[in-house]
Amino acid sequence: MSELPEYAERVLAVAELIPPGRVMTYGDVAEWLGEGGPRQVGRVMALYGGAVPWWRVVRADGIPLPGHELRALAHYRQEGTPLRQAGSSAAGSAPRLAMARARWDGAGDGAPGVTPHT
Repeated sequence: MSELPEYAERVLAVAELIPPGRVMTYGDVAEWLGEGGPRQVGRVMALYGGAVPWWRVVRADGIPLPGHELRALAHYRQEGTPLRQAGSSAAGSAPRLAMARARWDGAGDGAPGVTPHT
Protein backbone atom coordinates (compact mmCIF):
# COMPACT_ATOMS: atom_id res chain seq x y z
CA MET A 1 0.00 0.00 0.00
CA SER A 2 1.31 3.44 -0.84
CA GLU A 3 1.86 6.09 1.76
CA LEU A 4 -1.03 8.49 2.38
CA PRO A 5 -0.67 12.17 1.53
CA GLU A 6 0.26 14.21 4.61
CA TYR A 7 -3.05 16.13 4.61
CA ALA A 8 -5.00 12.86 4.43
CA GLU A 9 -3.07 11.49 7.41
CA ARG A 10 -3.97 14.57 9.45
CA VAL A 11 -7.67 14.40 8.49
CA LEU A 12 -7.84 10.71 9.40
CA ALA A 13 -6.06 11.35 12.69
CA VAL A 14 -8.73 13.91 13.62
CA ALA A 15 -11.48 11.43 12.69
CA GLU A 16 -9.91 8.92 15.07
CA LEU A 17 -9.97 11.47 17.92
CA ILE A 18 -13.73 12.05 17.77
CA PRO A 19 -15.25 10.24 20.75
CA PRO A 20 -18.01 7.64 20.29
CA GLY A 21 -21.41 9.31 20.22
CA ARG A 22 -20.04 12.60 18.90
CA VAL A 23 -19.43 14.03 15.41
CA MET A 24 -17.54 16.78 13.58
CA THR A 25 -18.57 18.25 10.26
CA TYR A 26 -16.25 18.25 7.27
CA GLY A 27 -15.82 21.99 7.83
CA ASP A 28 -15.10 21.50 11.54
CA VAL A 29 -12.25 19.13 10.68
CA ALA A 30 -10.79 21.58 8.16
CA GLU A 31 -11.09 24.44 10.64
CA TRP A 32 -9.54 22.34 13.42
CA LEU A 33 -6.58 21.59 11.15
CA GLY A 34 -6.38 25.19 9.93
CA GLU A 35 -6.14 24.15 6.30
CA GLY A 36 -8.28 22.88 3.47
CA GLY A 37 -12.03 23.07 3.49
CA PRO A 38 -15.10 20.84 3.70
CA ARG A 39 -14.66 19.51 0.16
CA GLN A 40 -11.04 18.54 0.75
CA VAL A 41 -11.96 16.75 3.98
CA GLY A 42 -14.85 15.01 2.22
CA ARG A 43 -12.52 13.86 -0.55
CA VAL A 44 -10.05 12.44 1.97
CA MET A 45 -12.85 10.63 3.79
CA ALA A 46 -14.23 9.23 0.51
CA LEU A 47 -10.83 7.94 -0.60
CA TYR A 48 -9.25 6.83 2.68
CA GLY A 49 -11.86 6.99 5.46
CA GLY A 50 -12.80 3.31 5.54
CA ALA A 51 -10.12 2.52 8.14
CA VAL A 52 -11.33 5.15 10.64
CA PRO A 53 -14.72 5.90 12.24
CA TRP A 54 -15.98 7.61 9.06
CA TRP A 55 -19.51 7.96 10.43
CA ARG A 56 -18.25 10.55 12.94
CA VAL A 57 -17.28 13.02 10.16
CA VAL A 58 -20.55 14.32 8.75
CA ARG A 59 -22.35 16.87 6.63
CA ALA A 60 -23.32 20.05 8.46
CA ASP A 61 -27.03 19.36 7.94
CA GLY A 62 -26.85 16.15 9.99
CA ILE A 63 -28.14 13.92 7.19
CA PRO A 64 -26.29 10.58 7.10
CA LEU A 65 -23.96 10.02 4.16
CA PRO A 66 -26.05 9.10 1.10
CA GLY A 67 -25.67 5.43 0.26
CA HIS A 68 -24.35 4.64 3.73
CA GLU A 69 -27.34 5.69 5.85
CA LEU A 70 -28.11 2.27 7.33
CA ARG A 71 -24.52 1.51 8.25
CA ALA A 72 -24.06 4.97 9.75
CA LEU A 73 -27.32 4.76 11.71
CA ALA A 74 -26.29 1.39 13.14
CA HIS A 75 -23.07 3.00 14.42
CA TYR A 76 -24.93 6.04 15.78
CA ARG A 77 -27.41 3.88 17.66
CA GLN A 78 -24.66 1.63 19.03
CA GLU A 79 -22.66 4.64 20.24
CA GLY A 80 -25.64 6.60 21.56
CA THR A 81 -25.13 9.50 19.15
CA PRO A 82 -28.00 12.01 19.56
CA LEU A 83 -30.51 11.66 16.72
CA ARG A 84 -33.71 13.43 15.82
CA GLN A 85 -36.49 11.95 13.75
CA ALA A 86 -37.03 13.13 10.21
CA GLY A 87 -39.92 15.59 9.82
CA SER A 88 -43.36 14.43 8.75
CA SER A 89 -42.74 15.76 5.24
CA ALA A 90 -39.82 13.33 4.99
CA ALA A 91 -41.85 10.18 5.60
CA GLY A 92 -39.67 7.13 5.31
CA SER A 93 -36.50 9.17 5.63
CA ALA A 94 -33.72 8.23 7.99
CA PRO A 95 -33.31 10.21 11.21
CA ARG A 96 -30.83 13.08 11.19
CA LEU A 97 -28.13 13.74 13.72
CA ALA A 98 -29.11 16.16 16.46
CA MET A 99 -26.15 18.38 15.60
CA ALA A 100 -26.46 20.76 18.57
CA ARG A 101 -25.98 17.82 20.95
CA ALA A 102 -23.79 15.54 18.84
CA ARG A 103 -21.20 18.04 17.59
CA TRP A 104 -17.76 17.79 19.18
CA ASP A 105 -15.40 20.77 19.25
CA GLY A 106 -12.22 18.79 19.87
CA ALA A 107 -11.60 20.51 23.20
CA GLY A 108 -9.18 18.86 25.56
CA ASP A 109 -7.86 16.25 23.14
CA GLY A 110 -4.96 16.06 20.79
CA ALA A 111 -2.73 13.59 19.06
CA PRO A 112 0.90 13.61 18.05
CA GLY A 113 1.20 15.63 14.87
CA VAL A 114 -2.44 16.69 15.02
CA THR A 115 -2.97 19.89 16.92
CA PRO A 116 -5.91 22.23 16.62
CA HIS A 117 -5.29 25.37 14.64
CA THR A 118 -5.41 28.41 16.94
